[in-house]
Amino acid sequence: MRPALASALLVLIAAGCRASAPAARDVPLPLPGDYVIVDGQSQVTEAFADTTRWIRQRLWVETSFDSDGDGRLDRMHVDVTRPGATANGLRVPVIYETSPYFAGTLGNADVFHRVQHPLGEPAPARPLGAGVPFRADRKSISTSHVRTWVPRGFAVVHSESPGTGLSQGCVTIGGPNESLAPKAVIDWLNGRAKGYTTIDGTEEVRATWSTGKVGMTGTSFNGTLPVAAATTGVAGLEAIIPVAPNNSYYRYYRSNGLVRSPGGYLGEDIDVLYDFVQSGDPAHRAACHARVRDTEMAQGMDRASGDYNDFWAGRDYIAQAGGIRAATLMAHAFNDWNVMPEHSVLLVEALKRRGVPVQTYFHQGGHGGEPPLPLMNRWFTRYLLGVRNGVEQDPKAHIVREGANRQQPTAYPDYPHPEASQVTLHLSAGGRTLGGLHTTPSTSPVQETLRDDVAQSGVQLARAAESVHRLLYATPVLSAPVHLSGTARVTLRLSANAPAANVSVWLVELPWPDSARGNVAGIITRGWADPQNAASLRRSIPLTPGQPVTLTFDLQPDDQIVPAGKRIGLMVFSSDQDFTLHPPPGTELTLDLSGTTLTLPVVGGGAAWGRAVSP
Repeated sequence: MRPALASALLVLIAAGCRASAPAARDVPLPLPGDYVIVDGQSQVTEAFADTTRWIRQRLWVETSFDSDGDGRLDRMHVDVTRPGATANGLRVPVIYETSPYFAGTLGNADVFHRVQHPLGEPAPARPLGAGVPFRADRKSISTSHVRTWVPRGFAVVHSESPGTGLSQGCVTIGGPNESLAPKAVIDWLNGRAKGYTTIDGTEEVRATWSTGKVGMTGTSFNGTLPVAAATTGVAGLEAIIPVAPNNSYYRYYRSNGLVRSPGGYLGEDIDVLYDFVQSGDPAHRAACHARVRDTEMAQGMDRASGDYNDFWAGRDYIAQAGGIRAATLMAHAFNDWNVMPEHSVLLVEALKRRGVPVQTYFHQGGHGGEPPLPLMNRWFTRYLLGVRNGVEQDPKAHIVREGANRQQPTAYPDYPHPEASQVTLHLSAGGRTLGGLHTTPSTSPVQETLRDDVAQSGVQLARAAESVHRLLYATPVLSAPVHLSGTARVTLRLSANAPAANVSVWLVELPWPDSARGNVAGIITRGWADPQNAASLRRSIPLTPGQPVTLTFDLQPDDQIVPAGKRIGLMVFSSDQDFTLHPPPGTELTLDLSGTTLTLPVVGGGAAWGRAVSP
């Protein structure tokens, strides 16, 4: 044992962690002497860090489903790395990551949908993926997290998602089996499910070394699956740290009724992702293709209208948040244009309403980026080891400020900032060059028109001094910084000269910076919508040319300090080169300025805004 450290919280309890059942979340587990807790965090100790004593094993856990239809319950491929002391009766909690990526992905093969076609018309058939070469000789799954958590007294478990690697079943991309598969592994860790030494054998493996307390983490798809598992309410899943999780497949592939690609993957859709991760036993792939990709997805995904439907509802973990009881430390980036920040913000809001313990970590970069290790360690030490380290009293939000080190976030009472309130701005004429944004409504009716041309990128449009392809409105030059914290909303009163149109909105800093702050240049936030869904997300109504509709939707959540000397600009245009379908140019959108508003979440509200726009 190490000597005590001055002015540090040190927990050294000699009793063993060998109770017959896992302790409740709010009752500290007795910790063996090999554990050292400093400042509420489990420390690396010699006993746990000795890699020569680590125990590694692999097995297959039997699930409750038969997703490939072969008449047998699917088994999931699992590997375990645990401290050597678990061979002598020590029981430890588990850090668990599951993924469809561990056995490889399709890479750069062109399996994307073609986006160059008129809106509402079917696109040409996309090329289908041949799948990832199957590797039956793999002996392990992953080493992620092992060197971080095993030396601190945790076991690390990995599993491969259904239909990938050496796990049985079908890939479903958000289907029920992708939630039930990690649930089965957690059940095995708690003695409620069976594990076997081989994929089709009868020799059982039991997790007698497990306390039953499990924490899950991972990034992107690997961050989605902890949320999916948590929606089942499985006992033993005490804490999750999802990083950039896709919590709604509809929101990943659609925006307010509009068919929209995730950033960087133009033409991707849920069937493309299906092909991308297909790495399981080829003997079952044809049956899975027929059942899942070519029937369920083909009939449900609806790239023609972009409407929300039961297919998407079944893959919406935000809607299923009522089952979540795991304490959640959510991590995301405000400039993640792949899995956009609304995925985490909306789920956190749902968990807060239910009283689930929740904290957030946000940074200003792009996709990915887990919280600093001390935040993660305090979370898992509290909820998996049962140490009352006061994490419940910690700040609810940690946000990396512009230009700051991601390891040094600023603490806030919560997100959105509790002092943020809505400030509504109105438009004044001049959008082809630069119109105005003011708190006072215009007294005269004004209509302004833009013409769609996807050949013009959003950055080109924002930089242009004048353009017929966008409408741009800006505040006065800020005399003081403005802290935006929360979700901006736009209401657009508009009409089109066609039955369908893309609508894209960017909130930007002006003048457009020559160099990027962070990685997104002058973009504050953005959003997209289909005016055909102005009345209902589940039913598109074709536009009557010339007849206006009122379209209200949220932009992506943000927390950003816009510096003095800048102007905040609202840019409205039609097709977004990087995200939407690419229809032929020429569709015209007419904006009624008197029926159009922008609402901003300003820290300090109207008073702070008034000071910032005063000369």
